[in-house]
Amino acid sequence: MATSSVLEVSKLSKTYPVRKGQPVKAVDNISFQVKRGEIFGLLGPNGAGKTTTVKMICSLIKPDSGEIKIDGISAWKQRNKALTKISAVLEGNRNIYWRLTVKENLEFFAALKGINPKNIKGKIDYYIELFDLQDKMNETARKLSRGMQQKLAIAVAMIAQSEVVLLDEPTLGLDVKASYEVRDLLKKLAGEDGRTIVLTTHDMNVVQDTCERAIIINHGRIIAQDRVDRLIRLFQVKSYKFVIADKVSQAQKNQLRLVPHLTLHEEERETIIDLNLEDSRVLYQVIKILSQENSPIESIDRQEINFEKVFMEIINGSEPS
Repeated sequence: MATSSVLEVSKLSKTYPVRKGQPVKAVDNISFQVKRGEIFGLLGPNGAGKTTTVKMICSLIKPDSGEIKIDGISAWKQRNKALTKISAVLEGNRNIYWRLTVKENLEFFAALKGINPKNIKGKIDYYIELFDLQDKMNETARKLSRGMQQKLAIAVAMIAQSEVVLLDEPTLGLDVKASYEVRDLLKKLAGEDGRTIVLTTHDMNVVQDTCERAIIINHGRIIAQDRVDRLIRLFQVKSYKFVIADKVSQAQKNQLRLVPHLTLHEEERETIIDLNLEDSRVLYQVIKILSQENSPIESIDRQEINFEKVFMEIINGSEPS
């Protein structure tokens, strides 16, 4: 019977030996589940363990311990059967054949998956149109722009008709326009095709724009796991920026340094205070400190927080309470 989770990763670990020094633990006992039809993000800085995790899910790297199930099938005990359930785009756009045209790439990779291209001609035409590649369908892949190559790489992964598609840094190296085009495509594929998409990225805005849920990985460990909107909400309406039209006194600085999550920097003619609030009463505490010497408050603005700030707070070890 089908389960709500199409991908289950349990207590997964991988250590790489090195010739000199301590072995490197790339993935350290991580567990997560991905629901059918969602876009799920693996977010973290370079070297965090994201790509190693994806390669273990694809059975390209064998884990030291842990279990991976794809649609209830063990990725290692029933490897061949499990692999029919997934397709992947790893390391950019390397899963396309440069000397073939756009259409030939889709036909070629469908055949590699044991699918007769004649039987899915409609699907090939559908993906060429969906990915806006009609004008380039007879162009060789090597002559395409980087953005179009990336779209073709994703289309090639989709043509296998697998339930789960793994995308490793799908917007890496793209300009802003191409990045947004790829993001829109991913949302369409999850919404219209019902595909389950797992993407790795170090770009916080990609996750914020496309993913329902995300895990944040650093040094091989999951350090946060939740719905993206909940992660963002932890910091919303709690961040303020004060602009003081003068410099504050040393006595005021000493008091302000005791306020948690407050940063202060002085410019030539004004002082800027950034404050992240866990308790709204702290806002009045800061105002009281400033009023002691009648410091001229020019403005107090509520800051809009995006996922990038949340990400950096967590990576730096300041997990929101």
